[in-house]
Amino acid sequence: MKLQMRTLLSVSLAAALAGCSLAPTYERPDAPVSAAYPTGDAYKTDGAQAPLGMSTADIGWRDFFGDPLLQQLIEQSLANNRDLRVAALNVEAARAQYRIQRADLMPSVGIAGKETAQRSPADLSASGQATTSHSYQVGAAMSAWELDLFGRIRSLSDKALESYLALDETRTATQLTLIAEVANAYLTLRADQELLSLTRDTFKSQDDSFKLTKQSYDQGLSTALDLSQAEVSLRTAQRNLSQYTRQAAQDRNALVLLVGQPLSPEISAALDNAVRLDDSMLPTTLPAGLPSDLLARRPDIRAAEHQLKGANANIGAARAAFFPTISLTGQAGTASASLGGLFEGGSGAWSFVPQITVPIFAGGSLLAGLDLAKVQKNIQVAQYEKSIQAGFREVADALAGRGTLDEQIEAQRLLVAANQRAYDVSDQRFRQGIDDYLSVLDSQRSLYSAQQTLVDTRLARLSNLVNLYKVLGGGWAERTTTAAQAVPAGSGSGT
Repeated sequence: MKLQMRTLLSVSLAAALAGCSLAPTYERPDAPVSAAYPTGDAYKTDGAQAPLGMSTADIGWRDFFGDPLLQQLIEQSLANNRDLRVAALNVEAARAQYRIQRADLMPSVGIAGKETAQRSPADLSASGQATTSHSYQVGAAMSAWELDLFGRIRSLSDKALESYLALDETRTATQLTLIAEVANAYLTLRADQELLSLTRDTFKSQDDSFKLTKQSYDQGLSTALDLSQAEVSLRTAQRNLSQYTRQAAQDRNALVLLVGQPLSPEISAALDNAVRLDDSMLPTTLPAGLPSDLLARRPDIRAAEHQLKGANANIGAARAAFFPTISLTGQAGTASASLGGLFEGGSGAWSFVPQITVPIFAGGSLLAGLDLAKVQKNIQVAQYEKSIQAGFREVADALAGRGTLDEQIEAQRLLVAANQRAYDVSDQRFRQGIDDYLSVLDSQRSLYSAQQTLVDTRLARLSNLVNLYKVLGGGWAERTTTAAQAVPAGSGSGT
């Protein structure tokens, strides 16, 4: 009996594992972008060459972000940020779901015991008397197990696997985004603190000018218009002082949220002292590679492709629904009319119940299910292509920023210097009695505005470098890897 049951299970298992798949052969869609990034005046390079086989995605975030304080903030965010934690838990949930789906490929065997009690009335009994019978049975039982001859279960398992892999890539993409957000929040805080310091100096200068103008007005040397204009400049600086004080506080709150825990006194003190942007804190030589590299190094694009593969596998499950379904139910053990006789000689019993279901009429639901699966695949194709196009655009925009922001900063520095000279001349001419005070105030406002714009432009340059690092796939590794050590395509490895 045991040999028969074992042979039966072996034959059934072999038949199931030999089942074919009706899923279409997967073919990666052609990338709907140019073979190279745009060229022109906006896309200037410094001519530096990256090491052979190196790409931006291989540069570890500790090597890209050399600021020790920023490294501490990133490290704490990777350990405590709630969005990243949820993304990791989603991966664990998808992994469990895949294991559940894959388990359907194997039979479910357990130990079952049952008692059957039955009473027959007298008019249905051969003896003419009411009878009560009992039977007992104990043994191994196999629940209804579908032989996957046409790959329906395997296709569903493949779909669950691709969903798991997509979420794993999404977790990596979340990490890349988090690192970039922490870096940008840190840079924004430093820029606003520099603007706050600049505004304090401007406020003090304009307060001194207002007091001087008020003194001159009281002596009849200045007009009421001069005094009013001086007060306008003073109140404007006073307003900006409150604005940048608020922005710096909100920047720090945003940083705390990204880090995922309160900042330590040491980090808070270090942030208080970070009152100026460091223009050289980030490397500018980042190899962009080719647009085709994005397919292998951008986790969001890889996630979209896994979703596409899952939709492709789902077509196989929809096609298999048109074919017969064969399921097996079996049991082997002992049976007896009395509980004490279960384990006596000759009490062995077994049952084997194969069942086949052939779809004949389902009201068109099977055909509609296949149509739905095909439409869902086409949707995933469009989303995959869109993710490639979005990635191409993001890299191209960042390259345009890298090619133009340095020149913009240099021009803005010259503008600040010119405004400084204009202010110095107008102030000197006013003190000599040649010009009125309005020219001094205009020069002072122009200088302050140019200084603000310079800080904003320097922040834009650093933020653009952070964004370029992210959109090229940088941030998944803590330390820089070589080409041989780089994460393989499709992997969701991270720190």
